[in-house]
Amino acid sequence: MNKKPRGKRPQDNKRGYKTLIFVIILMFFGLFAISSYTGGTEELESVSFSEVIRRANDGEISKIEVEGDDLTITEEGNDEPTQESRKESGSSIYEQGLENRDVEVEVVKPDNSGAIWRDLAIGLLPVFIIGGLLFWMMRSAQGQGNQAMSFGRSKARLYGNEKEKVTFKDIAGSNEAKEDLEEIVQFLKFPKKFEGVGARIPKGMLLVGPPGTGKTMLARAVAGEANVPFFSISGSEFVEMFVGVGASRVRDLFAKAKKNSPCIIFVDEIDAVGRRRGSGMGGGHDEREQTLNQILVEMDGFEQGVNVIVLAATNRADVLDPALLRPGRFDRRVNITLPDRKDREAILKVHYKKKPLEKNVDLDALAAKTAGTSGADLANIANESAIVAAKHNRKTITQTDVTQAFEKVAIGPERKGKVMSEKEKELTAYHEAGHAIVGHVLPDSDDVHKVTIIPRGGTGGVTWFIPPEDKSYHSIVEYKDILARMLGGRIAEEVIYGADRVTTGAGNDLQKAAELAREMITNQGMGKKLRNQVFQVDDGMIMDKMMHERQYSDETAKIIDDEVEALISEAAKRAHEVIVANRKKLEELKDELLEKETVEDADVKKIFDGTVLPKSATLY
Repeated sequence: MNKKPRGKRPQDNKRGYKTLIFVIILMFFGLFAISSYTGGTEELESVSFSEVIRRANDGEISKIEVEGDDLTITEEGNDEPTQESRKESGSSIYEQGLENRDVEVEVVKPDNSGAIWRDLAIGLLPVFIIGGLLFWMMRSAQGQGNQAMSFGRSKARLYGNEKEKVTFKDIAGSNEAKEDLEEIVQFLKFPKKFEGVGARIPKGMLLVGPPGTGKTMLARAVAGEANVPFFSISGSEFVEMFVGVGASRVRDLFAKAKKNSPCIIFVDEIDAVGRRRGSGMGGGHDEREQTLNQILVEMDGFEQGVNVIVLAATNRADVLDPALLRPGRFDRRVNITLPDRKDREAILKVHYKKKPLEKNVDLDALAAKTAGTSGADLANIANESAIVAAKHNRKTITQTDVTQAFEKVAIGPERKGKVMSEKEKELTAYHEAGHAIVGHVLPDSDDVHKVTIIPRGGTGGVTWFIPPEDKSYHSIVEYKDILARMLGGRIAEEVIYGADRVTTGAGNDLQKAAELAREMITNQGMGKKLRNQVFQVDDGMIMDKMMHERQYSDETAKIIDDEVEALISEAAKRAHEVIVANRKKLEELKDELLEKETVEDADVKKIFDGTVLPKSATLY
């Protein structure tokens, strides 16, 4: 989203002009004083007065110009003065010895204007320099005073004067959220229609969704649709180290909004200031809590007929204070979810609209592969594909560019420069083949998309699984198949090299498997002994977490550990059964990886044609 650049204020321009004029005046006086000392005609030869009288009486001088006590001498045969001298004060040149009356003596009235200006410049220059220093010091002190006075003012940025405003047409997907927000647009555009039937305009709406789903863009679109001003601020911009500043900024923000009503106030990441009070962090005088209290007061204090609506965005609605969510404050909640396949395709078309695509680029296939990605991720893929095309000096984006960009964003860039020994390559090939064959054989696992032994990101190789369709729910058997394929790499190393020869290459796999197993037991109620029980609730109470690490007994903790261990052991056993039963196919994929380094999904399916699922590895 392009933001309109903020121009300089008129006061800043006036101050700049005044400062420039002042500097020019100082430079003028300085240059004038210097020129008064260094300027003037060409220097003449200085001679003694007695020499002048002697030569004049001898007829060697034709003209003497007298200006006060200064003499300018023109020698015989010359038209311009060649020498200068000085006589004694108090008497004429004749009284001091000039006898030759043929010498032309011209008395000139002294011109003191140059001396006056010189003395004036010399006298005023220090005054201007000292005055300029005092003026600069006063301006600096005034600027600091202004900053201190504006410290409690809101830092919200005002939008609404842009020529190209964001509307709902500019945002692909999120149709349900748009329908909910359309009511806000109608309230802002036609308030009397609702007031006529006694409907109360909602004061606040909370946009809840994962990062990158377009919450800020939707808020801008509401303002664009209603054609009203839009104040945007982050929750963290309210809070400062000084107590009371946040509350002051809240008051200033709502005062500005009332003057510009109807308008929208958008508070991004409101959980930075709206967390539940009473958590014990900072006590009752916590600056964050005072800021939250002021927000609650201001939202209650809206006068009737003031069309100011507060939109707030967060991805942690569970930690917000209940007072924020009660009716009369944030009356509505709009859940913005990750886009489905249809929405992903529409979002990709928007981001590729102004990019030159070749006709064979399949955005629908790309949308199918990108399950679970946000709008921001899709925008990043589109941008990366354009970068790849530019790096290869292409003027259009090809299907290869799009694929490379997708893989770079999803699993990280290739590190072809990393040197691996033949032994490491073989071990990596067995490891990735183990993941692939377990994931392929088990019925509730996702499809294998690509297998590579080229290091990508922080991994030595990658086995990439992509679900065939979008999923909102996961079953126990599906999670168990995922656990088994996570352990497939480690189990393949055990089968090939022996249990004592396993390596650290499976460290990340084991960590993710342990996290998933514990998630199943503690948060999803999928244990055998602890079925339908949840033991870990994240309610945002930081101090409560610090003082009470768990909300269950030691006996229950032991059962949870046993359940997690049982899931991991079962997954390892199933992976072992699959790999042993399909050892030949494992070797075939290993050989293919050593030869080509990367094997695509179609080739993987050909190699795995004829694999079997052992009865000992089935769950039903």
